Amino acid sequence: MEFWFSEKHTPNVKMSIRVDRQLYSGQSEFQRIDVFESPEFGRFLTLDGYMMLTEKDEFIYHEMITHVPMAVHPCVKNVLVIGAGDGGVIRELVRYKDIENIDMVEIDEQVVEVCKKYLPQTAGWLDDERVHIHYEDGLRFIRACHDRYDLIIVDSTDPFGPGEGLFTREFYGNCYKALKDDGIMVNQHESPFYPEDAVACQRAHKRIVESFPISRVYQAHIPTYPSGHWLFGFASKKYHPLKDLREAEWNQRGIPCRYYTTTLHKGAFYLPAYVEELLANVELTPD
Repeated sequence: MEFWFSEKHTPNVKMSIRVDRQLYSGQSEFQRIDVFESPEFGRFLTLDGYMMLTEKDEFIYHEMITHVPMAVHPCVKNVLVIGAGDGGVIRELVRYKDIENIDMVEIDEQVVEVCKKYLPQTAGWLDDERVHIHYEDGLRFIRACHDRYDLIIVDSTDPFGPGEGLFTREFYGNCYKALKDDGIMVNQHESPFYPEDAVACQRAHKRIVESFPISRVYQAHIPTYPSGHWLFGFASKKYHPLKDLREAEWNQRGIPCRYYTTTLHKGAFYLPAYVEELLANVELTPD
């Protein structure tokens, strides 16, 4: 008998992955956590039945949410990561020796413990001495921060359940206050392809545009996410993601990546026409 994990992307579309075995299933205070093993994508994590990452394609997401801002900001010392219980963003950040402090805020301690045990490919760097994990709500944590961080990475789940508060105007405004004068915020921005996801993209983009003087959207292609076409948001008080790209300096670091390059960085901000239209429609629309 074959076993399959299926996730609905729309009422008419679902993605299915054949599963060899289920490694873990548990209910935390916040959500259901499952880890499966598959022949095609290796181990993968789901929360409340929604795909979070697979061993085969997680590098795309984690490299693009991390290295894009790191190749722009000239001096990142202090970083805040909100979410990221799987540890993939931390793995990419600790490759930068000049980063001095990484605060990681994750609401669900059980996610971190499960990933440490079953997904060491991403969670194997959480014990780095520069990483300080805070098990609390990201929205509450950020309210107490002011002029503290060079970079904020919002690696949230989708805009419902535990991650819902990380897509609000209040949250983005608090991120702005928590950043230093030249700070950058990057967030996962959902998919623009299916109508329900596109609405979430528009809502997040509108709220970020209202909070930051520089706000751009860029893309990556991640096979196991809805439609495979995923967006990220780049927001900054000072730096433009293309005009201020430090291409030569970043390449001199010699950080090996499987997806990110500085050439790809430039291309990622050139969006398809339908996505440009989607975002433009909300930028000047009043509430």
